[in-house]
Amino acid sequence: MSKTVVISGASSGIGLATAHLFYDKGYNVIGISRNYPTDKYNFKYLLCDITKEDEVEALKDKLVQMIDSIDVLVNCAGMGVSGALEYSTLKEAKKIFDVNVFGHFLLTKNLLPLLRKSNNAKIINIGSVAGEITIPFQTFYSMTKAAINSFSEGLRIELAPFNIQVSNLQPGDVKTDFTKNREMPIVLEDDIYKDRIKKSIARMAKDEEQGMPTYILAKAIFNLANKKRLPVAKTVGFKYKLFVFLKRLLPKRFVSFIIKKMYG
Repeated sequence: MSKTVVISGASSGIGLATAHLFYDKGYNVIGISRNYPTDKYNFKYLLCDITKEDEVEALKDKLVQMIDSIDVLVNCAGMGVSGALEYSTLKEAKKIFDVNVFGHFLLTKNLLPLLRKSNNAKIINIGSVAGEITIPFQTFYSMTKAAINSFSEGLRIELAPFNIQVSNLQPGDVKTDFTKNREMPIVLEDDIYKDRIKKSIARMAKDEEQGMPTYILAKAIFNLANKKRLPVAKTVGFKYKLFVFLKRLLPKRFVSFIIKKMYG
C-alpha cells in the first residue's frame, strides 16, 4: 500500500515540484492550496485556505473520509512582504504571519490525528535561511521563518512519544514565482530612505532569479521523508550552509555589517 503525503502550497513553486516528485515515486499525493495548479498534475487536489480555521477543519473532515492515515505532511505554503518597517502596516504583518506561521499551525494541529495513525509519520516544515539571517527590508519574512524554527523544534519534542518526527528544511534562494508574487512596499523610494529599499529588493530579486531550481528542493524534501531519523533542521546548498555556519561563528556586529553591505 502506497504511503500518503499531504503538501500545502502545492499549486506552484516548491510545493508543486515536490508533489510531482512524490507522485512519480509512487506516493498517494494530496495537494492543498487556495487555487488549483495552472500546470498539469496527476495527483489528488483539495482547495483550502490554511489561514481560515473553518476551511482547515472542513479539509480534515474530507481527509478522514478519503484516507486512513498521513505518512508525511509538508508545510510548504508561504508568501513574502518587502519594505521598510517604518512604512509597513499591521495588516501586512498579520497577513504574512497568518500564511507563513499560523496557517502551518492550523494545518498541523488538525492533521495530527491522521499523522498519529501512521507507523512513523514525518512533518517537514519549509523554513528559510532568512530565519537564521535576518534580511533588512524583508524583516517580517525573516520573522516568520524564525518562528517556524521554534515551531519545528517545539513540535518535534512534543510529538516524539507518538513516533512523529519533525524537521525544518532551510533553503536559500530558489527560482520560483515567489519574487513575482511578493507584495511590494507602499513606499519604494523617498527622501528619507533614498533608494535603499529599491536597491535591496532588486538584490533579493536577482538572488532569487539566480537561485536553485525547485527540483533541488523537491529532492531534498523527498530524501528527508525517506530518512530513518530526521535532523532537527537542514540547510540546502553549500553556500547557504556556509552562511549559516559563519553567522553562528562570527561576531554578531560583523555579520550585521556584511548583511548591511549586501541588502541594507
